[in-house]
Amino acid sequence: MAVVVRATRMELQTLRKRSVLARRGHKLLKDKLDELMRQFKILIAEYMGARQKIEGELLEAYREFLFARASMRREALADALRYPGAVAVVHGSTRKVMNLTLPEFDVSMEGSIRNYGMLDTTPELDASLEVFARVLPGIVRLAGQEKAIGILAAEIDRTRRRVNALEYILIPELEEAVSRIRLKLEEIERGNLTRLMKVKKMAEQKREGTLL
Repeated sequence: MAVVVRATRMELQTLRKRSVLARRGHKLLKDKLDELMRQFKILIAEYMGARQKIEGELLEAYREFLFARASMRREALADALRYPGAVAVVHGSTRKVMNLTLPEFDVSMEGSIRNYGMLDTTPELDASLEVFARVLPGIVRLAGQEKAIGILAAEIDRTRRRVNALEYILIPELEEAVSRIRLKLEEIERGNLTRLMKVKKMAEQKREGTLL
């Protein structure tokens, strides 16, 4: 939608100032978008590397646990896992990226994961629980990274929409309005000049008629 304006020099000056501000805002938002994209790519690379490593470790843990379940009585396995001896404590913090607050999570383990006797359990159960305990902090950190990725993606989308609105809507409309006003003022000046020339010519003709 075209900007509705009045064809005055004051309006022309105002629109030119708005156009300059819009271009400055566009540049700032474009720089912000570039930095957000850079941070997003870094976070995605870290997330994908960590996730791939954790998935490999979880496969190992599940394999060991399947061996343990196959070699143990169901009641013995249930008794061994009934009362956990370790407690995971999640610690949350934040960090700033541009104007965004991104979450970070970490985990500390308290107690022992082996809260069962050795008589009815197998080494495979020990191995699987050790791997699960080792990868738990990484899983929690992945959760924080996923949330941070979502926040960054939403901000990138908002910033891109603003950049596009300035680049393809507001700035062209302001430039078009400035051009219309300038053309209209030039037309008015030509009309005034034409009228002045006519008045001058009529005055000269009147003076010549008086002299005759």
